[in-house]
Amino acid sequence: MSGDQVQLVVTTAGNVRAIYNERIDLAQLGKVSIRRGSHVEPTDDGRWTADLSPCDGPLLGPFAVRSEAIQAEIEWLTQHWLDRELAR
Repeated sequence: MSGDQVQLVVTTAGNVRAIYNERIDLAQLGKVSIRRGSHVEPTDDGRWTADLSPCDGPLLGPFAVRSEAIQAEIEWLTQHWLDRELAR
């Protein structure tokens, strides 16, 4: 998926899942409920981690720069959270 695309997953219950960004107005699809999927935070030594515990995921990193942590966060969420209901 390229950087300008948004992946929407429609569940069998009619709910839509997506990794939030501002490329699409999700309110156009109905009532929106946004929940934190992770915490991208600096470490004591100036590196970055992506803590995916809000989605029952791992702690990723450390990474040299914040953008690497965010990219890893998005990749993990895409592979392990976004399609989770479809894999059942």
